[in-house]
Amino acid sequence: GILEKIRLCLIKKLLPDWEDRRKYHEEFASSTSFHGVHNIVHRQSKARRVLWLLVVAGCLATAVWQICSHFIYYFSWPTTTTMVVQYVEQVKFPAVTFCNLNRFQAHAVSNLKVIFLIWNIVSAILQKFAMEDKYSEELNNFLLGNQNFSIKDFTRKNGFYLNSSTLLECDFFGKPCYPQDFEHVFTEYGNCFTFNHNDLSARRVSLSGRGLHLLFDVQQDKFTDEPTLGYTDAGITFVVHSPQELPRFDGLGLLTPVGTHTQVAIRQLKSIIQEYPWGECKPDIKLQYHKIYSTNGCLLECKARYIQDWCGCLPFILPGNGTECDLLKFYKCVYPAVYNIEIKGLCTVGTHNSTCPAPCEETDYPTTVTYSNFGGEKSIKYFSAKLKKSSEYIRQNLVRIEIKYHDLSYKIIQQQKALTISELLADVGGQLGLFCGASMITIIELLEYIFTNFCWMCIFLLLKAPEMPQWNNPSQNQPTQKGKKRRIQEC
Repeated sequence: GILEKIRLCLIKKLLPDWEDRRKYHEEFASSTSFHGVHNIVHRQSKARRVLWLLVVAGCLATAVWQICSHFIYYFSWPTTTTMVVQYVEQVKFPAVTFCNLNRFQAHAVSNLKVIFLIWNIVSAILQKFAMEDKYSEELNNFLLGNQNFSIKDFTRKNGFYLNSSTLLECDFFGKPCYPQDFEHVFTEYGNCFTFNHNDLSARRVSLSGRGLHLLFDVQQDKFTDEPTLGYTDAGITFVVHSPQELPRFDGLGLLTPVGTHTQVAIRQLKSIIQEYPWGECKPDIKLQYHKIYSTNGCLLECKARYIQDWCGCLPFILPGNGTECDLLKFYKCVYPAVYNIEIKGLCTVGTHNSTCPAPCEETDYPTTVTYSNFGGEKSIKYFSAKLKKSSEYIRQNLVRIEIKYHDLSYKIIQQQKALTISELLADVGGQLGLFCGASMITIIELLEYIFTNFCWMCIFLLLKAPEMPQWNNPSQNQPTQKGKKRRIQEC
């Protein structure tokens, strides 16, 4: 009953007869905006019909090939890189962090050289340091006998300091600056000091060629370091960085030896990277203890998480609010943990699937550095009389540093999508229009035509399909021979 009613409904209402279907095909060929189809149907000559069929098929094949090529190119996520030089009247001045190459006061470490080894264990978090086995016994003995010793407090108290005796001159765009304008920060060089740190109001330059002028006295006789560990130089090391980022000296620090005058010309370089899959950045990544995202800040927070999980404490040199690690945990747990993080690659940088992918926007300060000997004979005599020091002391301790902008411009290196969605659609439309004269309306016409014929085909197959057997009650539902003949006659 129900199946029979459905078949009758499909025959009467949904499946037109052959003549109506032929008229529908002819009307579509005559009215479609797909160029060339009507010539295939309405040409009187068979040769011309075949010729037009070949022309339309060739153009359609070419259009499909071109469109597929564009889609393949789009899904390869291509990018282009542009560089723009922008000239401005004002530009922000970066932060600069200064450190003394001699990290500790001589009187504090004269009989305690193990301090150098302890600090290298601490700074291994920032810069991997391979400790030699010959010092392990001395270090173990010290740690067992001084478990309450705080290397943080010792370094802050007995490391390099910045006051009127070590910072002799400071000038920032014609205005004097003082040691209190610098913020203390721990790095692998111990006590360091940052000018124009994040807590100060934004400083801007207005004239090219002017900047920060400093004169340091490194006081070699008061500060020392361990030459057997590779610290053999004397002078000032500094790094130029964004005020919102922590200083990173590993491979980026500039060295200024004693008795030299260093001039540093800086430029501002802003890099903009596309998000994955076009680039390698992830715009949704946020850092917990840093205002802006950077790979260095992300790497430090990643190490802090692993160390806190493994050791139950947090090194003071890393960002976070955990319990501070004592010296014994530094040596027994933190130092091996840093080694495991490096070996196992638990904190990786660079690609989008790494722990710390590339930032979507980053500001760097490329530098051009020139050196000259500090002062002539008259200037040496002037400073000798002013500081009441010998000429030899002036040459062996004073360092002059000038940091200024090269010009009032900044460069923007921007990674852009080589092919956007709108450009892809424009290319596809251009290929369809060039080879087939088709548009979006044409595509809809073709889809409607294909869908209509597909429905007719489904109805035809449904009508030709054998009757579904009824499984509920085969004894009652089996048709008799007479019933079969009657159904065959009805069909």
